[in-house]
Amino acid sequence: MNFTDMLLFGIYPYIASVIFFVGSALRYDREQFTWKAQSSQILDKTYFRTASVLFHVGIIMIFLGHFAGLVMPYEVWSFLGITLAQKQLIAMGVGGFFGAICFIGLTMLVWRRLFNPRVRASSSVMDTLILLLIYWQLILGIMTIFVSTGHMDGYVMQDLMSWSRYLLTFRPAEAIEFMADIHWIYKAHVFWGITLFVLFPFSRLVHIWSVPVKYFGRSHQIVRRRY
Repeated sequence: MNFTDMLLFGIYPYIASVIFFVGSALRYDREQFTWKAQSSQILDKTYFRTASVLFHVGIIMIFLGHFAGLVMPYEVWSFLGITLAQKQLIAMGVGGFFGAICFIGLTMLVWRRLFNPRVRASSSVMDTLILLLIYWQLILGIMTIFVSTGHMDGYVMQDLMSWSRYLLTFRPAEAIEFMADIHWIYKAHVFWGITLFVLFPFSRLVHIWSVPVKYFGRSHQIVRRRY
């Protein structure tokens, strides 16, 4: 058993989970005034809507894809008649498409954050750090697609799914066995993905918890034209 693998992929995920949930609860309880997305649209609207839409559509679909790929048991995919190789091909295609959309939008947002004087002046260190970390994580994710073309048998996908399954069932010692021989790019992608959960409670990402689900079921608002 590799100690580094055990630390990064067997212990670190649980530490990150505790920080993620407890940190979010404490921030909501003690610092509700900071619980917001802190939009900078009012400072500069140039291409902001386009960049924001591309980024959010891409990142939401990528998140759902990762959830389906890592959390959904591979027996479900087998029941649906989808082999591991086919699942890998689907993940590469869908992930590549929405990854490209997200990359375009996020590149625009990063450029705006770093090089627009008004936006940069209103940004905290954490605002810039979390944006750059998401950008780095996205680049790593896109790189994994190219690495995946070298092995289309789907067994790496199965290893990552097994790692996730054993972690979720609190068997870290068995989970890390599936991380031992996979390419470093996957390990880096997993590590920085876990790190995002660590930083989550301390950043503007907490606004994700406040998804306006009730908005879709609210009563209609009557808007009259002012004469």
